[in-house]
Amino acid sequence: MSNIAKYVFNHTMIRVKDPKPSLKFYQDVLGMKLITSSVNESANFTLYFLAYVDKVPETKEEQMKLAFSIPGVLELTHNHGTESDSKFEGYASGNKEPGRGFGHICVAVDDIEKACERFEQLDVNFIKKLKDGKMHNIAFITDPDGYWIEIITNPIYGKAPI
Repeated sequence: MSNIAKYVFNHTMIRVKDPKPSLKFYQDVLGMKLITSSVNESANFTLYFLAYVDKVPETKEEQMKLAFSIPGVLELTHNHGTESDSKFEGYASGNKEPGRGFGHICVAVDDIEKACERFEQLDVNFIKKLKDGKMHNIAFITDPDGYWIEIITNPIYGKAPI
C-alpha cells in the first residue's frame, strides 16, 4: 500500500508561446533556476523545469531526480513552432471569459514593497498593485503569456497575507 504521508505536490505545468522570454522572466524577474529541460522531438515539444533551489546538480540524472522530487517546481511546456506562428492566439490563463478555471501561481517574497518596486523598475505588467483595491498585502503580475502570479510576503519575513 502506498504511504500518503510521503506524497509531495511536485509541480505545475503551464504552456508558453516562446520559451526565451518566459525563461528570462522566471529566471531574471522571479529568481527561479532552470533545473533541467527535456526535448521531445517526436512529439514536437520541450519541457523546462524551474524552481527555487540553491544549486543545480551537474548531471542530467541528478537534475531530473531533483526536478521530480521537490515541491514547488514550475514546468513550462513549449510546443515547437508557436513562437513564430503569427496566427497563434496564446493560451488560456484561466482569468478571462469564457473558461474560467486555473487562476494563478503564487510567489512568496521577503519584502513585498521592495519586490513590487523592483517589478515596476523591470517594467513588469501588473494586474493589481499593492495599493489597488482593499487588499494592500498582495499584488498580481503577469508573465509574458499572461499567466497571473500572485505576490505575497513570506510569513517567515512578515505578516501572512490572509
